[in-house]
Amino acid sequence: MEQLLSLSIFLAFGLGFVFFSLIVGRLVRPSLPGREKNSVYECGEPTIGSSWVQFDLRFYIVALFYLVFDVEVALIYPWAVIFRDFPTEAVILGAPFVGLIIVGFAYEWQTGSLDWVRSAVNTSLRATRDNSMAHLARRDPEILQDQRARAGADTGQS
Repeated sequence: MEQLLSLSIFLAFGLGFVFFSLIVGRLVRPSLPGREKNSVYECGEPTIGSSWVQFDLRFYIVALFYLVFDVEVALIYPWAVIFRDFPTEAVILGAPFVGLIIVGFAYEWQTGSLDWVRSAVNTSLRATRDNSMAHLARRDPEILQDQRARAGADTGQS
């Protein structure tokens, strides 16, 4: 009961400090609204055109790869520390995890997800080499459009 009371007092003081700071800040700071101050601001760049644009998914893919490999490094470090004291057990328990990371990395490399700029030759070779996996390969829209245009030109269509 004593711990609950001390926790409640600590929480009350913490929340009181936060709300007190916000109220004092609101009363003290100047309020000078204006057209430029109320405009949308992001990354220091003024907005130009519509915000509904096609965003390249490679940015998201790179961010996801970063998260996966960042978490992997965070999990490998404690494993490496334990490896000094228990090398056999660490290898037995860590091998499936490292193997899964390697298989995932090899898959992403094979499908071309790690290539920022993909050449049309590389993409077409990958598609002809394994047509069953062609739908899984991530390709640039420009390359696909160029391939369709070339295919149309080869058949005599424009």
